[in-house]
Amino acid sequence: MKNDWPVKQRKYAILFAATILATKKLHEIGDKSCPAREFAITDAIEKAERILKKIEERWPSGDQSPVQ
Repeated sequence: MKNDWPVKQRKYAILFAATILATKKLHEIGDKSCPAREFAITDAIEKAERILKKIEERWPSGDQSPVQ
């Protein structure tokens, strides 16, 4: 069985970073469901993924599983 822990770690790192990146905008929007809220979440995830890729480029983990 393949160890999927590195992939889970990346997903949690992206989730954590995306949460931080989206907090202010989501607070401004509030709890209402709207396109702006969905965009803020998507944008935060994309930013977090880019940050994680930059980190991986600089300090590769060596596990050969790409960030997706």
